[in-house]
Amino acid sequence: MNFEDNTEEAAFRTEARAWIQANAPHELRTGLQAAIAQTTSSVHPPEIDGYDPLKISKAWQARKSEAGWACLHWPTQFGGRDATPIQRVIWQQEEGIYSQLSNLFVVGHGMAGPTLITHGTAAQKERHLNPIVSGQDVWCQLFSEPSGGSDLAGLRSRAQRSGDEWIINGQKIWTTHGQFADWGIMLVRTDPSVVKHEGLTMFIVDMKAAGVEARPIKQMTGEMHFCEVFFTDVRVPDSNRIGAIGGGWRVSLTTLMNERLQLAAAIPTGVPEFFDLCCELETSTGLPIDDPAVRAQLATWIARQRGLQWAMMRTISALSGGRPPGPENSIGKLVAGEIAQELCAFALDIQGPAGAILDEKGTGRSFQKMLLTSPAIRVGGGTAEIQKNILAEQVLGLPADIRADKGMPFNKIPTGRS
Repeated sequence: MNFEDNTEEAAFRTEARAWIQANAPHELRTGLQAAIAQTTSSVHPPEIDGYDPLKISKAWQARKSEAGWACLHWPTQFGGRDATPIQRVIWQQEEGIYSQLSNLFVVGHGMAGPTLITHGTAAQKERHLNPIVSGQDVWCQLFSEPSGGSDLAGLRSRAQRSGDEWIINGQKIWTTHGQFADWGIMLVRTDPSVVKHEGLTMFIVDMKAAGVEARPIKQMTGEMHFCEVFFTDVRVPDSNRIGAIGGGWRVSLTTLMNERLQLAAAIPTGVPEFFDLCCELETSTGLPIDDPAVRAQLATWIARQRGLQWAMMRTISALSGGRPPGPENSIGKLVAGEIAQELCAFALDIQGPAGAILDEKGTGRSFQKMLLTSPAIRVGGGTAEIQKNILAEQVLGLPADIRADKGMPFNKIPTGRS
């Protein structure tokens, strides 16, 4: 396999490198390095002393958009560049640390945007896609609910028709960027009298509308990456409906497949930082890298991470050929989450008592914070058990799990309530 750029790839890399060198906010580089070391999230805007995270993120996105370097994989008609898979990889390599400034737009670029491109009306595309590309609007995804667990189709937020509007009531949880968002894509129940998958509809919701309240959730690391969002008699015009009434489940599958692709690519496994730790940490027995057992474990994680990278390349190749993301993306989400949790626990063992000390100075990756966050990584975007079911049923063709509610109208499903 040849890893060298061909003539066209080399020209693209030269163009991208020159533009980044001339336009990147180099004054933020040191702050970005410190922010990356101290965050457990790859989708949260970087916190840099003296700078507004929203302002610097939007400024970089707008600059990229103006020059044609934003959402490279989108069609040119919607503000993208119709970039090939290898061009996307080259851009990611060259953008490097500055890609952290695009974290704020991960839902818009990777989930809401592709959903609108596939299922949105012409008016919806015209209204929303350009502000997504340029960073003018921030989006969130309103799917999970407190009572739904891993069963997305079991959601209870409801929308009732009122003329040309819908009135929405309910609650969503674990909403990334909910506190920053201008818009959200929301899956709600519009007909409880049919089976649960058929009574759902997708809407575009104005997050600044009356009746919408986003409450950030403080995690045990002290960070606040997501929210619970309450909806009280929120009025949404029917023109904001995505797809047919009752067709929300089909629309949501497009969002979910893109979400798993996005999350698998974004989950920080900690492998490069762990390699540095093994080469630099002085212990009573010497450097960890000199221990054969540590080297064997490190080699295993490096091999798994490399496998993830090539699996992602296969998916990107499928996208470039016009095929939507498939269930195989559950592999990336599942494996990356497992690596992060296993690796961080091992890193703390190597560090001994020092592993419990939180590094607040930005001198290195905090494996403690990563370990505390890793269970959430394995839950977000579908639990590990859900990912295994998807792979078993949709990739391997194994029999589906038995469902007691199959064919039952949603309002007839027992809830345990008196």
